[in-house]
Amino acid sequence: MSSTLNLVGDPDADALLAENPLALLIGMLLDQQVAMEVAFAGPKKLADRLGGLDVYRIASADPDEFVAVCAQQPAVHRFPKSMGQRIQALCAAIVEDYDGDASALWTSGDPDGKEVLRRLKKLPGYGDQKARIFLALLGKQMGVRPEGWREAAGDYGHEDARRSIADVVDAQSLREVREFKKSMKVAKKS
Repeated sequence: MSSTLNLVGDPDADALLAENPLALLIGMLLDQQVAMEVAFAGPKKLADRLGGLDVYRIASADPDEFVAVCAQQPAVHRFPKSMGQRIQALCAAIVEDYDGDASALWTSGDPDGKEVLRRLKKLPGYGDQKARIFLALLGKQMGVRPEGWREAAGDYGHEDARRSIADVVDAQSLREVREFKKSMKVAKKS
């Protein structure tokens, strides 16, 4: 993976996300109940504390020690215990199902968009919506475009959408995504 991302607004954190598929998967995992850029900054915090992101090391780490790394201030997420457990479960699944290669989710066996979506939804902490957003992020910003990816990503795959992190490329698009999310919350309450 080699692309330029502007999800966090920090060049080092964005570079890690662009270069490391595991970092991008962890950032998406953390994207709940915190601001998007805070979630996607989490992998850089982990990499700094652990001396890199090693899927095997994370998967096999002592759970309490790993949670302590996640809770170190500034915390990786506002819920360091539950998210630390989810990160470890995600890494364990990648080790078990993809021999530790996070990018194999979208490269192994030349999968189409529906298959990539199915694989993402099987990951711990990835439901339907998160999987569709991540698939859209891969297609829109990472150049990973298996056949049928836009359809599999649903509304998040639309070219001109401003619905999710998949559409954030600069400060303006971040504002547009936030406005969309606010409007959706208002509509839900009505």
